[in-house]
Amino acid sequence: MLPAGGKLEQARKTRDPRFDGRFFIGVRTTGIYCRPVCPVKMPREENVTFFDSAAAASEAGYRPCLRCRPESSPGTPAWRGSSTTVVRALRLINDGALDQGSVARLCDRLGVTPRHLSRLFTNHLGASPKTIAQTRRLQFAKKLIDETSLLMTEIALSSGYGSIRRFNDHFKQTYSRSPSSLRKTRSEPVERVELKIPFREPYDFQSLLEFYRMRAIPGVEKVGVETVGVETVGVETVGVEKAGRENAEESYGRSFVLDGKSGHFSVSRSDNQLVCAVQGGSTSSLMRIMQKVRAMFDVDAVPEEINSVLCEDRILGRLVKKRPGLRLPGAFDEFEIAVRAIVGQQVSVKGATTVMGRIAEQYGDETDYGRVFPGPETLADMDPESLPMPSKRARAIKLLAVAVADGELGFDMDEQAFYEQVIAIPGIGPWTAQYICLRALSNPDSFLHGDLVIRKVAEKILGVRSEKELINRAKAWQPWSGYAGMHLWRASAD
Repeated sequence: MLPAGGKLEQARKTRDPRFDGRFFIGVRTTGIYCRPVCPVKMPREENVTFFDSAAAASEAGYRPCLRCRPESSPGTPAWRGSSTTVVRALRLINDGALDQGSVARLCDRLGVTPRHLSRLFTNHLGASPKTIAQTRRLQFAKKLIDETSLLMTEIALSSGYGSIRRFNDHFKQTYSRSPSSLRKTRSEPVERVELKIPFREPYDFQSLLEFYRMRAIPGVEKVGVETVGVETVGVETVGVEKAGRENAEESYGRSFVLDGKSGHFSVSRSDNQLVCAVQGGSTSSLMRIMQKVRAMFDVDAVPEEINSVLCEDRILGRLVKKRPGLRLPGAFDEFEIAVRAIVGQQVSVKGATTVMGRIAEQYGDETDYGRVFPGPETLADMDPESLPMPSKRARAIKLLAVAVADGELGFDMDEQAFYEQVIAIPGIGPWTAQYICLRALSNPDSFLHGDLVIRKVAEKILGVRSEKELINRAKAWQPWSGYAGMHLWRASAD
């Protein structure tokens, strides 16, 4: 529960969209919790309570508003908390750790006791891990009910419920009605699912597309006119998607294999939200796909918080004001990004992209929806001499693949332990490890102070003449120094 009055009360009364998803309003007279932008008649100040998250409101006994749909609000960044354990736990919960597993097993993976984890979650999020997981499942299910015509059984499985009975019971307990009673469209089997992903303005979608475009993998990735379907070719596609619309829009798309099933998704922008269209794949992997897309496009970021810190640096602030909606590019396939980081050592972006294309062509699999980049099990068995790169770098890729395939290295590890383990692999230096943390772990404070482009731009724009001086300058940008790095990269491109 958050303190009443002050800035939150002002945001509630003005229905300020900047606060959408950053707190929720419980109305004691109705037992309902809403978003700050809810259009219903405004309750009196003495009848409202503020909550840090939807899960906290749910744990306090409030049920979601059917008018403003809390499940449709922009997400809350996991990195807002100061506890690295909470950040890692949230990442594991988003990956489905509590859909079938227990809190005790989650604690074993984190190396903490259930009591300690519960205390951390209460302090940072106002709700228990179990409530966070349940709210996550229920919100995604409600979203599928409102935005798709999927069968209820498919919705239950997609949302992480083990059975349709558990899904119905949880839904009735929360909404006091059955899931089917809220459906406006008829349930039917579908081949393509479209889901809306809201974000906070400003949002520089075009810069993200340009970043991905420069790294499009030749032979696997395609840039240009794209039609989603079985004719699609490529792991990633950044270009113009024509899906029966008169005015084509630029979009990002890629084929994938999750839970043993291949598929394809594309992401385009429509006003103040992204639209993600998924075709193929497993029903049970739909929520994981959405989580990965959210990370790729950094939709949970809060520009107001980030920019206020970066603009304290007067010179850097000029770059921020030029592109206030700049976001961090994430990763759909963390292992692929780790390989990309190794390939990109001391070569140009174009050169690294060419090599990635050759690796995908030689070791990747062709599916009904396009080619996919090889996984760690495949590259663990490869001959390093077969890769078109220096042997030391090729061996580093093989050692990384072996570590990931054997479970010795995981992208859900504690970041410090992950960094130390990665940098211990022969052929991997600080720049490579930092790049992996920035994109694969989505750490907004990972700053590539050794990057040649960043150092050159920092010298020209900021007047910073050494790497040590740049590191000291970047301390003022914490915890958003990763965004500062993106502004410097972008300044070089501009």
